[in-house]
Amino acid sequence: MAKLNQIIAVEKGVKSKSLQDVNAAHAKVQKPALLSGISRTYQPKDEEGEQLPPESTRVQVQAEDVLREMSASLTRLFDVTATKDWANCTARADVTVDGRTVVADVPVAYLLFLEKQLAELHTFVKKLPTLDAAESWTHDASTDWWKTDPVRTIRTKKVPRNHVKAEATDKHPAQVEVYYEDVPIGYWTTVKFSGALPARRVNELVERVEKLQQAVKFAREEANGTEVTDQRVGDAVFGYLFG
Repeated sequence: MAKLNQIIAVEKGVKSKSLQDVNAAHAKVQKPALLSGISRTYQPKDEEGEQLPPESTRVQVQAEDVLREMSASLTRLFDVTATKDWANCTARADVTVDGRTVVADVPVAYLLFLEKQLAELHTFVKKLPTLDAAESWTHDASTDWWKTDPVRTIRTKKVPRNHVKAEATDKHPAQVEVYYEDVPIGYWTTVKFSGALPARRVNELVERVEKLQQAVKFAREEANGTEVTDQRVGDAVFGYLFG
């Protein structure tokens, strides 16, 4: 008996050939000249008249022949597709990660859905924001945020100062230069908060998604190894349509 993965492997080729055959059939029946024939003979009015040879054109395409050829090609496509779809109804496998069955008895169609969704989840999880590695973070249970240790910094204020470059004399005033000095006037205590994730957590999530992706692919391969029963749908369909 054939297996589901073998049917899937040939399905694409059968579809391609059927499409070519149908297009060729369509082209044939759309050319009136190929379906037309004629036979004619000439007889002059009297014995002295010009004698002309008979003329004839054979019919090159018969519509019934085209229908038979097309139905033969499509019958193969209908049978292969039916065999696959019937088998997909029964082909199932467990999705197992590290010996743990995550989802049991999963049909092939759902395994294909899982593969697509997990690919999108993988992209999303890899782009999750992570905590700044330059900071030291701890979890704050009261807010469910991450926070840093308090950091104390000085707040300063610029205060003008005078620098006497030259003392005053009886002839000249003193030469004074004004400059500004940073004078401490208080302290900031800063705690940073974040809703991002530790890099360790993101890496763990990525690993889980990747493990599940592999498990789903393995399950699909296992399900596709199910033996199939050949379906004969095409003869019934085209026997009704063109019979």
